[in-house]
Amino acid sequence: MTTRVETLRSRRSAISTVMLGLTGVAAFVVVVPLLLIFYYLISSGAGALNLDFFLRLPAPVGETGGGMANAFLGTSLLVLYAALMGIPIAVAAGVFLAEERSTLLARLVRFVADVMNGIPSIVVGIFVWAWVVVSMGRFSLLAGSVALAVMLIPMVARTTEEMVRLVPKELREGGRALGFTRWRTTLGIILPAARSGILTGILVALARIAGETAPLLFTAFGNPFWEWRLNEPVSSLPLLIYQYAISPYEDWHRQAWAASLVLICLVLVVSLIARVIIKTPYRGG
Repeated sequence: MTTRVETLRSRRSAISTVMLGLTGVAAFVVVVPLLLIFYYLISSGAGALNLDFFLRLPAPVGETGGGMANAFLGTSLLVLYAALMGIPIAVAAGVFLAEERSTLLARLVRFVADVMNGIPSIVVGIFVWAWVVVSMGRFSLLAGSVALAVMLIPMVARTTEEMVRLVPKELREGGRALGFTRWRTTLGIILPAARSGILTGILVALARIAGETAPLLFTAFGNPFWEWRLNEPVSSLPLLIYQYAISPYEDWHRQAWAASLVLICLVLVVSLIARVIIKTPYRGG
């Protein structure tokens, strides 16, 4: 009997060691491409980073120097307006999906959100072009923001649903025991308890849409000058990266690498902030 127990223990230990090793290999395979991307971006684009890069407008075609200040402004405005339009709708939809999860309408909304999450971004751009750009008769900051908001809504809605569903049912029961209505319990107790997870989902979604290029080609289009009006075309970092990368000018290629480095650093910072925020699936208070 003792020999059999020792054999089983040795077998389990061997299996545990092998699986731990495979997990380490998998983690290495995931991390190495990211490190290689960072290394290549730093080696190719760090030399083009200077004060002018962040403060000056792009140089005329064929000239060296200049910067991407208008693209930083454009990206900030696009993400800001997309957030203002999309986050309230997405959070409300996520709460509805969590609280009315078994209803026919909730199942339909959940299915639509899942389908929208799988739609290629260029298709979203074509859709917004047909409904907004054509209607307005021009490319614009508004159209670009609508395209990004359309991509933002299903991501945040599904994240919000999952975070709300993770809140312990005892909090709901406590709210009802105090005489709160169902929706007052949701707004006053459930949402505050799930706020860290919801905020994390919002930050991750914003980081993702900030790097989208395809929908902006059909909506915001690009602009070499300062622009902040809703009804005018606007530049953005992904658009300038695309434009500079396909150009025949070596200086533009360096600036494209530099902009890519800045963009991925911004995404990394947002992801780290999200990691810090979501220390637990839910947080009371």
